[in-house]
Amino acid sequence: MSQFDFMGKLLDGAAVEWRALWEVTTWDKRFNAVDREKQPKVVNYTYLLAADLFKLEQKNGNVFLLSTGERTGWTTEELAGVNFREGEVVAIPWGKSRPLREVIKYYKGQFVTADNRIATSIDTDRLLNKFLYYWMTSQAEVIDTFYRGAGIQHPSMANVLDMEIPIPPLDIQAEIVRILDTFTELTAELTAELTARKKQYNYYRDQLLSFEEGEGVRQMTLGDIYEFQYGTGNTIPKTGGQYPVYGSNGIVGSHDEYNSEDSPVIGHIGAYAGIVNWGKGKHFVTYNGVICKIKTKDVLPQFAYYLLLLQDFGSKSNSASQPFVSYHILEAPVVLVPILDEQARIVAILDKFDALTNSISEGLPREIALRQKQYEYYRDLLLSFPKPNEVAA
Repeated sequence: MSQFDFMGKLLDGAAVEWRALWEVTTWDKRFNAVDREKQPKVVNYTYLLAADLFKLEQKNGNVFLLSTGERTGWTTEELAGVNFREGEVVAIPWGKSRPLREVIKYYKGQFVTADNRIATSIDTDRLLNKFLYYWMTSQAEVIDTFYRGAGIQHPSMANVLDMEIPIPPLDIQAEIVRILDTFTELTAELTAELTARKKQYNYYRDQLLSFEEGEGVRQMTLGDIYEFQYGTGNTIPKTGGQYPVYGSNGIVGSHDEYNSEDSPVIGHIGAYAGIVNWGKGKHFVTYNGVICKIKTKDVLPQFAYYLLLLQDFGSKSNSASQPFVSYHILEAPVVLVPILDEQARIVAILDKFDALTNSISEGLPREIALRQKQYEYYRDLLLSFPKPNEVAA
């Protein structure tokens, strides 16, 4: 069955409107490059810096922290104060360093927001906000091309608002949302299971790395074990290179050059400052990551990496406005190190557990990846409405 045949069966003769986004949505502010007639009304919000947003975080809160990145959290209405808002919104970040598909958000309820551009449907009897979110997610790669700048990029909102969105009848929108919500919930269940396994893994890792100073165990600082140096380059390549690029939170692109090999990478600046990743093989580390080079033969590289995972560098950030971790913060922690044979035994146990928990080639992560691909396939299929001038091949 062709794409047009599928959509024909779904629509069953119903008409689909195509409208510019500015005609059917309200945004959070008036944009300089957008004609005033395209924004007769706006809904204003107060915005917080990422560091200030997460200072509000409370484990049992019921007010959502609508961040500009992948990390989210909760706070309380009392802590939110004048920043408290409530509604049903679709948010894209004003400044981003990751693909939009990873950071676009839908939320309905009470929230506090970072510097997002926030959209809502003008009339939910015509356009459902959740349908708007799924459609914008399907167009994420297109919207990515509207972002400009090196490092942290900002979107041309004039281009975003001029995009044309298909608007099928409300019952068809609701059915599409129902189907895609089902896929999302299945993935969320697997992700929750993976989170539980990671907590279990972290518990056993912490137990295996808990030593008492004595025979065969000595005290060292991380500065004794590692030489730390900042990455280079403030532009993050997206595709085409032979080596993975690591930023503050894992792989963010590729590059034709490398500046590190088989070593940890620590987030240096931004919301993910202090996050530790393992840079496998030859890789390139950008300016917002720290390269960690082993400088002693008394500590196995993988054991030293597990010692880094025990640290909470992010909580010791040098700045409130733009979190970053300095060399002093990285070098200062004191750790206990056993003899090499014991290090190797512990590494073998943790590597096996880590593979079961995190490997993309086996276990839950692989299942989550497959579900995500399935979701994206059906999402794109369900939202591929033909325009009036298009005909079936």
